Amino acid sequence: MKKILVLGGTGAMGVYLVPELASMGYKVDVVSLDNVVSRNPQITYIQANAKNDDFLRDLLKNRYDAIVDFLIYFPKEFEARYEMLLKNTEHYIFLSSYRVYADSKVITEKSPRLLDVSTDSEYLSYAETEYSLYKALEENILRESGFHNWTIVRPAITYSKFRYQLVTLEANVVVYRALNNLPVILPKEALDIKGTMSWAGDVAKMLSRLVLNPSAQKEAYTVATSENHPWREIAQYYKEIIGLEYVEVDTETYLSIFGGDIHAAYQLKYDRCFNRVIDNSKILKATGMKQSDLMPLRQGLEKELMSLPEDVVWKETPINERIDEILDRMK
Repeated sequence: MKKILVLGGTGAMGVYLVPELASMGYKVDVVSLDNVVSRNPQITYIQANAKNDDFLRDLLKNRYDAIVDFLIYFPKEFEARYEMLLKNTEHYIFLSSYRVYADSKVITEKSPRLLDVSTDSEYLSYAETEYSLYKALEENILRESGFHNWTIVRPAITYSKFRYQLVTLEANVVVYRALNNLPVILPKEALDIKGTMSWAGDVAKMLSRLVLNPSAQKEAYTVATSENHPWREIAQYYKEIIGLEYVEVDTETYLSIFGGDIHAAYQLKYDRCFNRVIDNSKILKATGMKQSDLMPLRQGLEKELMSLPEDVVWKETPINERIDEILDRMK
């Protein structure tokens, strides 16, 4: 039985990937900070900090056939540990992001990356801390490593049991406000821009079929549906499913809810305000899947949102307080 190690495997994609791998006959060990009890004899959850080098070094003595790495590294962190990972497995799958891509009419794996073509010097100065840039830097580390046993995957926005996005808002705003009959605010600038959102169950199927796939080594894949919709239409889906209302505001007002976080501004400017239309033919070919196999967005959001766990408390954040203040001023 082949052994797979999943680092950080209890998040939005991992909750679907881990059982998918087990269903394919793999023995799966999952390292996470969460305390999870397995009900499947082929799945073992290990509660630990996978960024602890001593812990990881000891764990890798198990010699896993493949490693799927969901951990978030800054470039210097990744540079310090990539060799340990690559030397101790046959196949290492690195989670990058579709946010590495610059604005393109249609995104393919050959589309230019922001790191390589942006002329915004201030933006580029954040390369060590800005997600869309440091993921590209880490891709470069793998490409220049001299190793061949890696695969880069670039998921688009992925929604799942605890992750629901709307423009740059996350579940702790979207779900919290919907459940409390409170509207959100959205930037006018982005509402007619096309976004791509993939169901985590589909992403898991794609990832699982890349694991130990010889043709996937030294390759990059955009892991996503090819379906896309304007953010205005996606907002309407949330309204129809869970009653979430929204109010349009200008970009400056919208960004003010993030408390001056420059990375929130760059996420809006260099992702959500780009039309994200994806050609997913490469990942479909590699996995033997078809676009018709993938969950339609409206149906997938309804599936997940209609099964929200009742025992989860969707906590308030300062973002919610700032939205309330803005809405009060607009009355």
